[in-house]
Amino acid sequence: MITFSSTLVLLAAIVFATRRLLRYLHIFQQDEYDARRFVNWLFSEAAFDKRLSAALLLLIIAARNMNIGWVTLNIAIGLAFLAFAAVETDPRSDAKKKLVLTERATRILGTAFLLSVIFACLALQFGGNWYWLALVQSLPFILVLSNWMLSPYEKRIQNGFRERAEARLREVNPTVIGITGSFGKTSVKHILGHVLQLNTSALFTPGSVNTVMGITRIINERLDEGCKYFIVEMGAYGKGSIERLCNFTPPHHGILTSIGAAHYERFKDLETVAEAKFELATAVKQRSGKMVIDEHILERDHARQRVDADRANFIIVGESETADVRIISIEQTAKGLDVTLEHNGETVSLFAPLFGIHHGRNMALSFALAHTIGIEASRIVTALRSTPQIQHRLEVKHQPSGVIYLDDAYNANPAGFANALDLMQVLRKGDARRILITPGVAELGLKHDAAHLELGRKAAETTDIVVVVKPERIPTFIEGLHSSQHPPKIFTFEQFTEARVWLDANAKSGDVVLVENDLPDLYERTFPT
Repeated sequence: MITFSSTLVLLAAIVFATRRLLRYLHIFQQDEYDARRFVNWLFSEAAFDKRLSAALLLLIIAARNMNIGWVTLNIAIGLAFLAFAAVETDPRSDAKKKLVLTERATRILGTAFLLSVIFACLALQFGGNWYWLALVQSLPFILVLSNWMLSPYEKRIQNGFRERAEARLREVNPTVIGITGSFGKTSVKHILGHVLQLNTSALFTPGSVNTVMGITRIINERLDEGCKYFIVEMGAYGKGSIERLCNFTPPHHGILTSIGAAHYERFKDLETVAEAKFELATAVKQRSGKMVIDEHILERDHARQRVDADRANFIIVGESETADVRIISIEQTAKGLDVTLEHNGETVSLFAPLFGIHHGRNMALSFALAHTIGIEASRIVTALRSTPQIQHRLEVKHQPSGVIYLDDAYNANPAGFANALDLMQVLRKGDARRILITPGVAELGLKHDAAHLELGRKAAETTDIVVVVKPERIPTFIEGLHSSQHPPKIFTFEQFTEARVWLDANAKSGDVVLVENDLPDLYERTFPT
């Protein structure tokens, strides 16, 4: 018999489950629906429900000890579900990187919702109050199960989009340029893309789009007739990732920007990183193209062996006498970067209104590739002078308040972090304060503590105030901050929003404020709220 109390608890449980599923889906989406990474996050962050579960547990125990009837208990449990549902945040509006209910996300959420309703009905049917507790704890796994159930359907959909993109790519037949690297690939893509778009017809994948489905969408929506060059950023999430991307968009030429610790967590050692990145070089060789690489890459044995075995197909950019494009100097000024190169016995002077010494190498790599495909050096020089700043990658913003804001929110590597700290001094006027806001760098694996110790030591010498977000993640960074005889003032917050509130209240005209990295929500958010 359906009663008011049973209806209340059923509907309340469904309302709570829906709101909590949205929050878990938000994290699952940021992990690209990778069940393994999502479950690892779930356990490492202990992101299971605690407060509602504790409340339900107390109600169940109290009902048994105090001989409370099931009607009263149902009402109490229902009210608990509604109360906790009311305080759940909505990641579609309350998040740094908001939940986007794409068609796939909507399908996963809908399936998870139906499974939760079935679970709730079983709990009501069998009358076991412990079922409600089990429902709350099972929600993240229901989400994973839903994704698994939908995977054959999703694969068919993705294959359809991919086949359409492959046909479109064959039809337009642009010269494909692949770019990969542990860091710097997005910046090089934007710099090179700007040069090519000013000199010919070119398209490059926007932002950090670097997966098969992301590239598929760009091809289907934006690859127009007459496009001569298509620049593709290729992300590596393990050995074979770049090979799959190259099979999808076979590259005629390529750029390898770096081999470093940016994704050390996934690869465990740098030789494995090198092997994964050189999958691009293998694909380029199959089309008799040229591979532009940064000279620092040759520090890795695998890279050095590959280049030595096929030297004619590689264009090396670096400082040594044997580099094909030799970097003579990189100078950071308050207006941008001056880079001097030596190429084919001639000196080439480049300028771009970009900030961060590392962008000087990115400019040199872009120059090398553009010149390789036939663009005159003088035209490359002219194009670089109007290069737009790259969003969230050491982007300098002069605020109306007089604060100089350095937005490096999308930085993901220690070298870029260190360069950003040096830039603060270049842009500082007089005795203006240098303020750093950072949660550190993610995905460094075994390098995490050592890298953050060095960054902390450098920050101790180059800043006046450091605002650390989620300090428990980076204890060695704080240790490094205290290494100086005159350490900066240190403030700590659990979330970036709190740090921004502090900044709004304390920043003064003339201050140079560096926001260095902004961790995804899955690193910063905690459950329950």
